[in-house]
Amino acid sequence: MRKIISGLFVSLDGVVEAPDQWHFPYFNDEMGEAVSGTIANADTVLFGRRTFTEFQSYWPAQGPEVPFSSFINNVRKYVVSDTLTETTWADSSIISGDVATQIRELKAAEGKDISITGSGTLVMWLLRQGLLDELRLLVHPIIVGEGKKRLFDDGERLGLELVDLTVFKNGVTHQIYAKADIPENPMFG
Repeated sequence: MRKIISGLFVSLDGVVEAPDQWHFPYFNDEMGEAVSGTIANADTVLFGRRTFTEFQSYWPAQGPEVPFSSFINNVRKYVVSDTLTETTWADSSIISGDVATQIRELKAAEGKDISITGSGTLVMWLLRQGLLDELRLLVHPIIVGEGKKRLFDDGERLGLELVDLTVFKNGVTHQIYAKADIPENPMFG
């Protein structure tokens, strides 16, 4: 079975919104290798509607000399949306209706990993549905102090298992989590 792996840029205060406004001063070769490692094993990208719309307005016009463009413009893409009815980006399809079933079928199909870039709302939904296999966070040493979109808003508790942790020279941590059960508290039986 294929794995769904999410890669997100996140601030210390949990903001995942508009990383283009705070992320780039921290970007270095170590972070580039982490991002490249996630997409190197993927042949499919899954998006939420907002991220897909942003990417679709920018990436198709970028040539192969722009890093990441060859990958994103040539990979199979799926966007989860109940509002989009068509897409013009090459090799892209819309998933709507019974999304969980369609994603389970996508995971069961032949292929490499399925990568998610951005799309925090979709990532959390997949995590709650038990469909996300890895959550890869590049946590930046910055408090953004604004932004409505935070990765972990109020909601149900979700247990995660830290499977890898790397601290980069710039202070960014690369944290890789898998879904896990929340351990019982022995004090409360």
